[in-house]
Amino acid sequence: MKNNETVVVTGGAGFIGSHLCKYLLEKNYKVICIDNLVTGTLKNLESIKSGDFIFINHDITEYIEIKDNLSIIFHLASPASPVDYLQLPIQTLKVGALGTHNILGLSKSKRAIMLLASTSEVYGDPVEHPQSEEYWGNVNPVGPRGVYDEAKRFAEAMAMAYYRQQGVMTRIARIFNTYGPYMRMRDGRVVPNFIMQCLLGKEITIYGNGSQTRSFCYIDDIVEGLYRLTQCDYPMPVNLGNAQEISILEFANKVKEITRSKGKIVFRPLPEDDPKKRMPDIKKAKTILNWKPRVGLEEGLTKTISWFKNNL
Repeated sequence: MKNNETVVVTGGAGFIGSHLCKYLLEKNYKVICIDNLVTGTLKNLESIKSGDFIFINHDITEYIEIKDNLSIIFHLASPASPVDYLQLPIQTLKVGALGTHNILGLSKSKRAIMLLASTSEVYGDPVEHPQSEEYWGNVNPVGPRGVYDEAKRFAEAMAMAYYRQQGVMTRIARIFNTYGPYMRMRDGRVVPNFIMQCLLGKEITIYGNGSQTRSFCYIDDIVEGLYRLTQCDYPMPVNLGNAQEISILEFANKVKEITRSKGKIVFRPLPEDDPKKRMPDIKKAKTILNWKPRVGLEEGLTKTISWFKNNL
């Protein structure tokens, strides 16, 4: 049955954004995707054939007018990989500040729910483990990662200001490590790095000694969580991620096992301010959203590796 509601996805040509656009179309929303294609790509949207999908090439740090009535705006626009935000530091700060300001203004004028895709990076290199939403973080504002960390922290503060003073229906999702098909192959993050190195028969590079931990959540679960957050009335941040912790060395060996790679693992110096531990406390997501990850690491990695193989 056709849905009369229209939603906007900023950053909709990116990895998470493109999956979200397809998910929303399956729920019969009309979807307006806004992206300036700095880090996103139209290839991620090629499979979309729906007449209810509109793509707008636009930089949201500049004013935009949408004539449609809107029910939800998903604000995902931002460089998200260290490779990107280290090369685009000013653009990263601008989209977190000016872009978020523009989208909040649009949400206010349309009386639409605005979901901010924030990040586990707001916790920095955490001294609390696992990280709950009440933890304020351990962030170096003048370090190389500070442009992304502080852009998202500022965006959260602005969202809460619009909620408290202007009555905008804001939602904040703190997204932890996410993986799946449509990740950029040379994204620079650990999942595509390991998969590409294994598939190409190269050495597998670990930064640090491999004891640092992460938790990896499959894209389908994250998209479901983002949508569920817009269907409740909780305005404070909610962690979305997998609460199963794994060391980087264990993860490298898991990718090697699935790809049957013979590549040697090599160790390189750990980048500045790289978090030693990263895992969400997801009690709030379980309670408020009735959400938890359903796709296990083995299943998710197998699907992801298959996509990478087919798109090399």
